[in-house]
Amino acid sequence: MGRSGWSRRRFVGALTGAAAGAALAGCDDGPAPASRPPSASSASKAPPASEASRTPRAGASPTGEARRPSGPRPLYLGTYTSVAGGGKGIGLATYDAATGRITGTGTLAGVENPSYLAVHPDGRTLYAVNERDDGAVTAVRLADRKVLGSRSTGGGGPCHLSVHPGGRWLLSANYTSGSVAVHPIDASGALGEPTDVVRHSRPAPGPGQEGPHAHQVVTSPDRGHVLAVDLGTDTVYTYRLDERTGTLTEVAQAHTRPGAGPRHLTFHPGGRYAYLADEAGNTVAVCAYDPASGRLSVGDPQSTGTGPGTNYPAQILVTANGRFAYLANRGDNSLTRYAVEADGARLRLLDTVPVGGDFPRQIAFSPDGTLLFAANQRSGTVTVFHVDPDSGGLRRAAAAFPSPVAVCALPL
Repeated sequence: MGRSGWSRRRFVGALTGAAAGAALAGCDDGPAPASRPPSASSASKAPPASEASRTPRAGASPTGEARRPSGPRPLYLGTYTSVAGGGKGIGLATYDAATGRITGTGTLAGVENPSYLAVHPDGRTLYAVNERDDGAVTAVRLADRKVLGSRSTGGGGPCHLSVHPGGRWLLSANYTSGSVAVHPIDASGALGEPTDVVRHSRPAPGPGQEGPHAHQVVTSPDRGHVLAVDLGTDTVYTYRLDERTGTLTEVAQAHTRPGAGPRHLTFHPGGRYAYLADEAGNTVAVCAYDPASGRLSVGDPQSTGTGPGTNYPAQILVTANGRFAYLANRGDNSLTRYAVEADGARLRLLDTVPVGGDFPRQIAFSPDGTLLFAANQRSGTVTVFHVDPDSGGLRRAAAAFPSPVAVCALPL
């Protein structure tokens, strides 16, 4: 990140001129110093509070049943503020649910390195990691864009966060220190100090890794377990979350092949299978999940369809109807489409589609599942695709939207 203390992303420095030149309309001045909580800066033309506060269907995707919303919808954009050509904070935009066209509306300045974003289940509060040496998480009230404060994650380089479905706990993954943190969420959406920070001390790091690197933390569909994906130890850890105290207890470990570098896990809606993207191994794997024990069993590695060469798969998504899965390929600059078969137990490679940008770091469905957004880090763009509910086919929706060092797109 341009600092001597740590370097989570060996890819961040390779930015193109497009990223350096991109800017959202109405950007405010530079970020607040890291030593104090960031302050809010409202954007001009921000979506009305009634839009921002509607409850999204997290992870939603094509079912043929969802009603397409009318009018502009909110879109929040994550970036790095500490690199050349980066953003000034959280990007603010809207998108047309029918056409996929994105319109920039400004920037929420002063939130440092908001590289991953998540929204509370009630739709009222946005959360961002502050991916820096002294890791933190920040809460933003969406009704008026007020920053509710930041809290330490107890580790370095937080790169992912998610809200427990009950809405009372925020979970975050510290990449540099290889740990997972839990924060209480109060009635206003603001965060308290961490109630638990668990470091992945075993097993030993995998080939080419100097230590644990927690890359993602999510709750299982049955809400019984919290799973943390660690790229450094080639392990997915399963915890039980005590919803009274906010503490984690490890109950199982699932190991990939050495050197696979697991990065991102997503569950099939049936709740018995999940899909794991391996960054270093350029593979995906189907995992069986036992809700009773929380145990995950990792299946054989499968192709990403990108051929030989460096690829670094990033995020994998599955549609809410459980029929299709999509993988973002950063090296190949493509999206892989899989058919999901046998009630979630099997992935069948269908094709790859050019993403229309460089280095797709993260992908997300619109709440009704008819659109797929890709945040392309090196080109500094967000590309949008129509998702065919019957075939799972992807079709480019609109012109690429310029967004400085685009590393996360969160459509609501």
